[in-house]
Amino acid sequence: MIKNLILRNRTYRRFKETIKIPLSDLKDLVDSARLTPSPRNRQALKFFISNTKEQNEKIFKTLSWAGALPDWNGPAEGEKPSAYIIILGDNSILPKVENAYHDVASGFAAQSILLGAVEKGYGGCTVAAVKRNILRKELNIPEYFDILLVLALGVPDEKIILEKMPENGNYDYWRDEKGIHHVPKRSLNEIIIDKFEINT
Repeated sequence: MIKNLILRNRTYRRFKETIKIPLSDLKDLVDSARLTPSPRNRQALKFFISNTKEQNEKIFKTLSWAGALPDWNGPAEGEKPSAYIIILGDNSILPKVENAYHDVASGFAAQSILLGAVEKGYGGCTVAAVKRNILRKELNIPEYFDILLVLALGVPDEKIILEKMPENGNYDYWRDEKGIHHVPKRSLNEIIIDKFEINT
């Protein structure tokens, strides 16, 4: 059931780095993104795949990992992702002036890839806080590609628990003394609107 995949599709930031993701699995995940609906059917996304240690390291050093955990600098050696998929917007297909479509399409694609990753026994983290100029230079990414998102992938090596949103509304995630990651979620009743008051 799709809801079970969604529940397992958490934002993982620690992985079993030594377990490599085969190129065939990464290509299959991109194929799921290829089949995902695309705004105006322009299909202007391209995907850069990496699963080698040397290339992964170039990508890793351009990423910021957890804004709500200021004392944590990201995955340590042995916990880093074993693969990445970089989602790119191809401005030769869809001009930069229209790149709001890139943002919508990249969200659709990222979700398809991450759900597919969970189904295969992997997990991932969508990273938007990227030093894009450095990443562009490191990988020689042409200027006509917008770097939209970086998906970090691997076999998860952490436990994540969903929590009820506290009454004070603090949505920050945290880690407890055992290293378990906790993520507050709003209740279903809180996000469903069944009517709007009429202002007179």
